[in-house]
Amino acid sequence: MKALLLLVFITSFQAGLTQELPVTLSEYFSKMEEDPQFSSAIIGFYVLESKSGKIIYSKNENTGLAPASTLKIITSATAFEMLGKDYRFKTTIGYSGKITKHVLDGNLIITGYGDPSFGSDRWQQTSHPEKEIAALLQARGIKKITGGIFVNDLKWGYDPIPDGWIWQDIGNYYGAGARGFNWHENQFDLFLQSADTAGGPTTLIKTAPPCIARNMINAIGTGEKNSGDNAYLYSTPYNNKIFAKGTIPPAKNNFNVKGSLPDAALTFAEVLGNYLTDAGISHPALYRSYGYLYLQNEPFPQQADTLQTLYSPILDSINYWFLQKSVNLFGEAFLKMMAIEKNKPGLTDSGVHIIRNFWAAQQIEKNTLKIVDGSGLSPANRVTAKALVNILSYARKQSWFPRFYDALPVIHGIKMKSGYISGARAYTGFIENKKGENFTFAIIVNNIDGSPTSSREKIWQLLDLLK
Repeated sequence: MKALLLLVFITSFQAGLTQELPVTLSEYFSKMEEDPQFSSAIIGFYVLESKSGKIIYSKNENTGLAPASTLKIITSATAFEMLGKDYRFKTTIGYSGKITKHVLDGNLIITGYGDPSFGSDRWQQTSHPEKEIAALLQARGIKKITGGIFVNDLKWGYDPIPDGWIWQDIGNYYGAGARGFNWHENQFDLFLQSADTAGGPTTLIKTAPPCIARNMINAIGTGEKNSGDNAYLYSTPYNNKIFAKGTIPPAKNNFNVKGSLPDAALTFAEVLGNYLTDAGISHPALYRSYGYLYLQNEPFPQQADTLQTLYSPILDSINYWFLQKSVNLFGEAFLKMMAIEKNKPGLTDSGVHIIRNFWAAQQIEKNTLKIVDGSGLSPANRVTAKALVNILSYARKQSWFPRFYDALPVIHGIKMKSGYISGARAYTGFIENKKGENFTFAIIVNNIDGSPTSSREKIWQLLDLLK
C-alpha cells in the first residue's frame, strides 16, 4: 500500500510539473511580447516533449518566418537521408594532349564535382591540394607542361549565388557561393593597418593568396575605438575587382577581414602554378577557369585522361563543421549535390525542390518550408517553428541521429543551432532538464528592434525555463 501511495504521489507531482511548465512559459512569453524590443516583432515558438510528442507550448508555430541559419538543420537532416553519412565529394586531376617522357604536351585540367572541403584548413588532408597535385606529377616524372592550367568549375553551372542573397553579403566570406569547383572555402584574407585615430585611412598590407591584392580597391577607413569590424567587401562572380569599404578599429596592425573569391577556380590555378614552378615543373603560366571562358564565349579544352581522383572527407565530417561553425558554403554544396544525385541540374532551385518534396513525403507541408537556399543566408526564406521541430523529431528516430546530434553546437548550455540575420534571431534543438525530461523546440523571432545582444539574452531566459 505504501509503495502504491508513493507511486501515486510521484505521478501526481510529475503531472503537476508538466502542467506548471506551459503556464510558466506562457507568462514569460506574454512579457516578451510586451517588451519594446519585441512589441513589433513576430515570435514563433513550439515545444514538444521529445519522447511522447506531447505539445508543451505553442504560439505562432504555423507562421512562416525568416529562420536564418536554423534552416541548416533542414539541409543537414536531408543530406544525411539522401546522400548518407559516408558520402564523399570528388575532384579529378587530368589532362588534354599526351605525356611523353618528362613532358605533358598539353594542358593540366582539374575538374571539380562540388567538393566544398577542397583546400579547406579544417582537415589536414584537404588543406594543401597543390602539394598533392605536384607530388602526383613528380611521381609520373613530369617536369614540363607545355599548355595551361585549366580548372573546370562548370559541373554546377556558372552561377554560384542563390537568388535572394543580398549585395552586402556576397562579397564577404560568409557569402561565398557553391561552385562546381571550390577551393579554400572560396575565401581570401585581407590584412590592413589602421590609423591611430578615427577618421584616418587604412593601409592594405597584403592579401592571402597574394594575387588578390592586384584587384583590391581599398576604401576602408578607421573607426572609433572599440567600434569592431565594420568592413564590408563587394564583388560579383568572375569580376576582377573587389571593392572594400566601411571601418575597422584604430591602431590595428594586420587586422584581418575575410572576403569571398570572385573566381575560386582561377585563383587556385595561379596558386597551383606558382607551387609547380617552385617544385621544378615548368609551364607557361597560362591560367583559366571554365566559368570565365564560358562567359567570354571562348572554347575550353576537353580532358583526355585522368591521372588521379581526390576525395573529400565523409559527409558526416563536413556536416560537423557545417552545423558547428555555420559554414554557408557547405549547406549550398549539400543542396546542389542532392540535386545531382537525383539526376537533376546542380542548381540551387533543383536542390530546394528536392528538399521540399522529401519533407512533404514525411507529412511536412511544402508551405511550411518556403526556402530559397540551403544555408539560411537569404532573408527571403520562410520556415515555421513547427516544421523545424517536426524535422528534429524525425531525425531523432534515424540511425544517423547520434552523428547529427553531435554536430549541433552547445550554446548557453543547450544543444541547439542558432540563426541570426538583420532583425531576425532563431534557435532550435534539444533540452534535457534536471528532472530528465527531454524537449524538442524551435523559436524564431523576426523584426527585432534594438541590441542583438540583449534580444539574445531575453530569448535565452525563455529557454532557461525548459532546463
